Amino acid sequence: MATQQAAPSVRRGASARAQATGTAVPAKSHGDHAWTPYLFLAPYMILFTLFVLIPAVYGFWISLHDWDFLLPVRPFVGLGNYVDLFTPGTSAHSTFWRGMWATAQFTLYSVPLLLILPLGVAMVLNQRFPGRTFFRAVFFAPYVLGVAVVGLLWRFLLDPTAGAVNYLLGQSQIPWITQLPWAWIALVGMTVWWTLGFNTVIYLAGLQEISKELYEAASVDGASAWDKFRNVTIPGLRRVLLFVTTVTLLGSANMFGQAFLTTQGAPGNQTRTAIMAIAEEGFRSYRMGTASAMSYILALFLMALSAGVFLLFRRWED
Repeated sequence: MATQQAAPSVRRGASARAQATGTAVPAKSHGDHAWTPYLFLAPYMILFTLFVLIPAVYGFWISLHDWDFLLPVRPFVGLGNYVDLFTPGTSAHSTFWRGMWATAQFTLYSVPLLLILPLGVAMVLNQRFPGRTFFRAVFFAPYVLGVAVVGLLWRFLLDPTAGAVNYLLGQSQIPWITQLPWAWIALVGMTVWWTLGFNTVIYLAGLQEISKELYEAASVDGASAWDKFRNVTIPGLRRVLLFVTTVTLLGSANMFGQAFLTTQGAPGNQTRTAIMAIAEEGFRSYRMGTASAMSYILALFLMALSAGVFLLFRRWED
């Protein structure tokens, strides 16, 4: 009571002193801190504008030209580069869609493994057993390596004539990087080995957020292990699954380094992905306008794919 009575008396005293000295008591304004959120956002917005927004707009402008960065004249062609990509018989059409087909194959082969295997590993690592922390570090360790290290490492390991993998298998010259389907097996295998740890950590964080009481209640009701997984674990990981699925799809669709360093698109152009086709079109053939158009078509496909995943999970949640 003494504290509550003291506060009004202090305010009355301040008002009285202000009246005696002829000064006004400053009123608290809600607009004083209106710019604070924007100041915190400013560094990100500056970097986003400089390194994402402006390059994206400039890239679209390049796609509207016959752009050779070695020549001073770059004629405007409008949507001609986009039309060529959808016109059968043109070099741009065959190059781009062959790369898109290779990208679709790699995505189809790798994404299911990168969704299922890390979940199984995370469920094992979520149990209590000696050395659990060590094994968590072991599974995550490959993810810290750069794509150049991974690509060159596996190129030497999978070399058909002098590679360690053929030596350990006791086989003579399995064409891991020169023939199909071995090339796809090699690319998918090294990618799963490299990125499995990241998805495992994300799954593990989601599993630890599921209440243990739900599993105990399911046990009391006589639920089997499969029933717990289907009715407790999967619904509890719904948002984690959305994140992992989206990130994995986008990562697989943008695969470049593994194929570029390991198979170099072999055999023929069968493992040359869309990103490889875009890079070769722009930096080897000097057709930057066509390469930019390819990039935007690929971006539209990935946006549509991401939107489809979000709609699918939204329908599941509803």
